[in-house]
This record gives sequence, C-alpha cells and structure tokens, in this order.
Amino acid sequence: MKNKVLTALFSIGTLFAAAQSDSSYTKTDSVLVKQDTVKVGNFYIIKKGGENANGAVSVGNSATVQIGNVSIKANNLDNNPVIKIERKKPAPKKISTNWWIVDLGFAGNRDETNYATAVVNNNYLRTFSPASGAPNKQTFNVNNGKTTNLNLWFFMQKVSIVKQAVFLKYGMGMEMYNFRYDSRVSYRKESFPYLYNDSISFSKNKLFAGYLSVPLMLHVNTTPGNKKGFSFSAGVSAGYLVGSRVKQKSEERGKQKYKGDFDLSPFRTALIGELGIGPVKLYGSYSLNTLHDSYTRLEQYPFAVGIRFSNW
Repeated sequence: MKNKVLTALFSIGTLFAAAQSDSSYTKTDSVLVKQDTVKVGNFYIIKKGGENANGAVSVGNSATVQIGNVSIKANNLDNNPVIKIERKKPAPKKISTNWWIVDLGFAGNRDETNYATAVVNNNYLRTFSPASGAPNKQTFNVNNGKTTNLNLWFFMQKVSIVKQAVFLKYGMGMEMYNFRYDSRVSYRKESFPYLYNDSISFSKNKLFAGYLSVPLMLHVNTTPGNKKGFSFSAGVSAGYLVGSRVKQKSEERGKQKYKGDFDLSPFRTALIGELGIGPVKLYGSYSLNTLHDSYTRLEQYPFAVGIRFSNW
C-alpha cells in the first residue's frame, strides 16, 4: 500500500517536476507557487481543472488522485496547502460466514401429557409394582439447574437481501440436550423400548438426545455497520436424531449406561430466535413436535434458552 501512496503522490506532481528551476516561481517557506502549480516538499500539485496523464484531477483550489480504496486530496492550494490521505472502507460482503458457533443454555420440557389415559394399555409406559406405581407427571420432573442445552454449529452464513439490514441466515450443526431427572424414571430397550418408575433412587439420572440440525432464519440488524447495535433473528430449524443414551448412578447398581433411541422422535422441528445487544447474543428454541414418538402418548415439548458465542 505504501507503493500505491507514493505512486499517487508522484502522479500529482511529476508532470511539472522541472518547474522547480523556473525563475517565475514565488517561494514561500517550503511552498513554491506559480500560476496553476504548487510545490509541497518534493511534490507538485496542478491546480488547473482537468486530469493529467498520471490520473491527478484538480478542481479550483483542490486536487485529488484516487488509487484503489486510497484517496489523496490536496486543499487550500493558494496558501499553505494541506495534503490528506484517506482510505475508504471496503464495501461489505453480501455473503458472510461464521465458523464454529457455540451455544450454552438451560433446557426444559413442557409436559402436556394426559396421564389418566396415556398409561391405559400402553406397553411403553409400564408399571412393575404397586409400590413404584404407574408413570405420571412427577416421573419426568427435571432438575432445572442441571438440565442443559449445548449446541455446536459447524458454520452459519447470512446473505444480505436489504442493504445490510435484512439477511437470510442459515447453517448446520449439532443440538444436544441433557435432561437430568429428579425422579426414578428408567429407560430400557430390550425387544421393545419402554420406561417405568424404578424401585431405587439415583444420584444421577440423565437422558441425552443429540440432533443434526439445519436452522433457517430471517435476521434484522437495526444499525447496519455497527456491531454495538441491536439485532434479532427468527425462524425454524429441522433436526434428525443421531444419538441418545441414558446414564444412571446409584448405590445399589453403581454406574450404568444404556444406548438406544428409546422411541424418541427421530425428527425434530422447532421455532428458534436470537437477540443481539452489542457483542452479547442470546438464543432460544421451542420444539414443535414431541420429544417421544407419537405412539408413546407422551406429549413433552423441549425448549432451551441461553447465550450464543458468535462473531455476528
């Protein structure tokens, strides 16, 4: 870039380099003036309107040369000329990409199950003893402080559709839920998946569900070009269940792990949103379909809120 600036300065004055020896010049300090020419140091500036062969343009009492995104201006040519070098900001890209975005948040379940009818002739919600009882709403009580959501987005892109103010935003990544139960619920998968109220208590009882997801949002930036402004996004996501497992810890059985789909819904659709206040990004999601497959008669809708670590 230094070479470009030097080239620009030389282009302003090289056509009149020989004028320094002209006896008709008037010398004032370091400025040499003659008719339509001003010499500042070793550089000459042409005041006459028009464009010289080297690309220098002068109008009235100022002169300008443009090279790429660098603009060199000379003002007040008649008295104490001032040279100003400006670099124009590059035009914003229409498409930008953000890699490896991380979400950290808390999750929960909105339970709309009618347990009075759900457990009747239901081979998924089993009752093994009168003491344990049939599964009910308390069976799925979660520890709100330990039920978490972790999302890892491989990438997100946004495409400007209205002057860097409105964007189409999309990406791909993993959404991961850890449901920590404060209950005796146990998931099993033998010939067929099922769950029941266990006969023992657990110090740790967790269901993990991970989805490969694709979000699609409309993103609005209320202050284009300003990263400290307010922005928001809203849209939907579609996901596919790629992994689920149960971890339990108890005095009686120690640590136990079970893998399987446990008849969780294989597909997930959700409403999603994002709020940006300066560098702080908050996200939220609400599942439109149930956590478990429809035949289980469980109507539980997962949701999550948290903070997003993103460059934009």
